[in-house]
Amino acid sequence: MTAWADRRPLPGVVGRAVEHEQVSGLLGSAPLVTLTGAAGVGKSVLARAVLEEHTARHGGTVIRVGCWDGLAEGGLADALLRAAGQADTSCRNSSRALARRTASPCVGTPVSGRADRTEPAAGCTPAGGTALAALTAHCRRHRVTVLLDDCDPVLAECAQLVRRLLRADPALRIVATARGRLGLSEERVVEIAPLPVTLGEGIAGPAVELLAARTGAAAPELLVTVCQALEGSPLAIALAAHQLDRMSLPQLAAQVGTDGALFYAGPAATARHTSLHAAQAAGYALCSPTDRRVWARLSVLPDDFDPWLAGCVCTSSDVPSAAVDGALERLRTASVVERVRDGGGAREDTGAALPPRYRLPRAARDFGRTQLREAGEESAALRRFRQACAALAAEAQIAWQGPNQQVAVRLVEDEQANLDAALTRPPQDAEDALGALEIAVSLWFHWAACGFRREGRAHLDRLLLLSRDDTALRARALWLAGYLAAQEHSLATAEALLDQAWTAAVMHADGDGLARIAHAHGVLALYRADTTAAVACLEEAARHHSRDPWFGPGPAHSWALLAVALAPLDAERAGAAADRAWETRHCDGDFWLYSTILYARALTESTHGKPAAALRACHKALVAKKVIGDPLLIAGVRNMLTGLRRTVRGGTPPPDGGEEVPWWLRAGPGVRARPFFSRLRARS
Repeated sequence: MTAWADRRPLPGVVGRAVEHEQVSGLLGSAPLVTLTGAAGVGKSVLARAVLEEHTARHGGTVIRVGCWDGLAEGGLADALLRAAGQADTSCRNSSRALARRTASPCVGTPVSGRADRTEPAAGCTPAGGTALAALTAHCRRHRVTVLLDDCDPVLAECAQLVRRLLRADPALRIVATARGRLGLSEERVVEIAPLPVTLGEGIAGPAVELLAARTGAAAPELLVTVCQALEGSPLAIALAAHQLDRMSLPQLAAQVGTDGALFYAGPAATARHTSLHAAQAAGYALCSPTDRRVWARLSVLPDDFDPWLAGCVCTSSDVPSAAVDGALERLRTASVVERVRDGGGAREDTGAALPPRYRLPRAARDFGRTQLREAGEESAALRRFRQACAALAAEAQIAWQGPNQQVAVRLVEDEQANLDAALTRPPQDAEDALGALEIAVSLWFHWAACGFRREGRAHLDRLLLLSRDDTALRARALWLAGYLAAQEHSLATAEALLDQAWTAAVMHADGDGLARIAHAHGVLALYRADTTAAVACLEEAARHHSRDPWFGPGPAHSWALLAVALAPLDAERAGAAADRAWETRHCDGDFWLYSTILYARALTESTHGKPAAALRACHKALVAKKVIGDPLLIAGVRNMLTGLRRTVRGGTPPPDGGEEVPWWLRAGPGVRARPFFSRLRARS
């Protein structure tokens, strides 16, 4: 432990104006202010900078005690006395007694719900009174502010000592820095977050400013790339900047984006800040065995997660399911895990309950992954992660066919990073590859109905090569790949895949699969403008009674697409098919079906001279389609709306002799490619 009245010049504090003002304001009213945050976020630098300014403006001195480097003889009290210049023999002896009493074995009442902090039990007389009196007298006489820096390894001892100091002198001001709060009623906590990388489009944030101060003139996009990879951590940025002695900034940007900066090293005031690995290891050493296992296993999660997913990944014979929630909360209190969303509310669009969501920052995630590998548990954790994602995808598939498809859409959006990782991480064996293929197949609605066809095809093409066994799951995957290829206008590829799917469906006696194949062939015929073949295939699919209502477009969707095919030819048959589609629906909340039926009605009315009725149906189709996405059909509906408005308002007939161009032939303006899971994720 080190103790001194540190008056050396401090490094510049970048991007902390709000926190600086907040801590300065609390110093005037609160007896105890604690700065909390993750390792390397700059708590100590900010605290010392605030106190430097405070003493320069208001006078007085600062006694600083660093708590991490090991307790010297006498403990905290002796360190404070030495820092105050009162370390004579009598005080030292008294302070040793105070230190022994501070870490008293007497059992008492827990403070602020923390079981490791206790008040002295009845009958235990406080010792060290002489030292405490000498210390408080010195603080009062010299207008001292006490800085307890890095309290984590002796958090309970710090809390007990602070309580006694404030009882002896309520006017004393104490500032503490720690990864977690002390838990006293007098405490005011200021949470220190990583530095923002950007402040808006084209505006560099404090993290970039901090890196630029160390690199000099450099390409702004490279600085932003490095800072984003390091998630705005001041310590990580400083350590990365030291690597520029041996590599260029472009090389640093490339390396930090792939390998991270866990083992980058550089000079630091303390040993634990010489690398991100050392900083994380210091906190890891303070965790219980259960919390360490949970931390390590959470490292397989690529982004934020809820308690259910954490439980799936972390639960095993040595970590009971009931222990995971407690470990999550303790890791959050210790600033290892971030809580990115509180639970307890409900979504505005769906009314679904909101569970809390957590996130393991990259430095902690990289460190946890190294621990997981060293323990030989990485393979098992990755397998549990993929199995959990398969369950999530299956849940989304069932929700899609339920009364509210928005629940399924939002579930996929919330879990997009986890599902993406489960689909793209290389499988460990054939069984694991089947798990990944199951995820891709369960998300059929996301690829086929919500506009992510190209991404779905890419995943299926890759996973089908890894899963060659003749299984019912592979048969479904072949159909889905062919269906998506048909929607993508890759007609030859679609036919080849659907032929394979037909063979597999016949071998497995899968009547539902044969009906889905007929539906896909109807789509192919529509795209070829072969209306006769399209009607025949879609009628065959529509007459089938599906035994599995959860997977793929069922008979109702075949009726709806049949109505679209018949719309330019026979208004009466098209209307009957649309009515039949609605009558055979699985539930009232099928927006995909509803929007297709409305599009068919709009196309029918428009083609047969009823533009006003077509306009109303077209508006409703657009509203329904926006609920679930699919930019291709949305673009087609908007183009139809443009022509109908022109006809209704100005009496101008639509182009091309009154014939509407269907959405599947629409290309060019209004149709944009969308990257995998590209939709912005709304955070509540």
